[in-house]
Amino acid sequence: MTKDAEERVGEIEDPPVGPRVIDGRTARRDRNRDLVLGAVIELFSEHQLAPSVSEVARRSGVSLRSVYRYFDDFDALVRAAIDQHQTTIAPLREIPDLGVGPLDERVARFVACRLRLYEAAAPAVRAALLRAPTNPIMLEQITRVREQLAYQTAAMFEPELALLAPNSRRAALAATDTLTQFEGVESLRVRLGYSIAQATDILCQSIAALFRPLPGPRPATGG
Repeated sequence: MTKDAEERVGEIEDPPVGPRVIDGRTARRDRNRDLVLGAVIELFSEHQLAPSVSEVARRSGVSLRSVYRYFDDFDALVRAAIDQHQTTIAPLREIPDLGVGPLDERVARFVACRLRLYEAAAPAVRAALLRAPTNPIMLEQITRVREQLAYQTAAMFEPELALLAPNSRRAALAATDTLTQFEGVESLRVRLGYSIAQATDILCQSIAALFRPLPGPRPATGG
């Protein structure tokens, strides 16, 4: 395929200009833009965390010229793809009835939510973490999500945290947050190779142990 032909992939000839034509162009632009952003996330999911613009164009079926027309540079393209993906999966971050119910039931709900979120978000998060050290906007986004998740952790286990001394409260909260933020779950799923069921069991046992009251001393018995 010649270069000119390659640049026409995903494009059609523009008809005479009119209101309906303008609407059609807008719709086509939005559709092609979504195809490009979807292609970026697909490549991330295949562990291509730094794909080229040409790879994105080929995967999306949108011309290279159009990709450059939609986005100022590759950094803007990646940021837009991650933003759109985060918006799509945002409902997975929600946990209803924070702090309500028995401890074991709350632990199970909390762990199930974090694992669902991890499975959906992992490819984009890996790409974002790769770029965050040199991209202040992406770093700020990651920090904001981490803070939201940390607040959610504190709210979910507030009944138990309220009974702890300050140092113990801080330690239990830090341990739970560390276990269930991205890097903690990534270690279980990727580095250690545990299945979802195994990771669920490990996290549930670990978190419940942090908050379940220790048994008190046994009463003295008469001799």
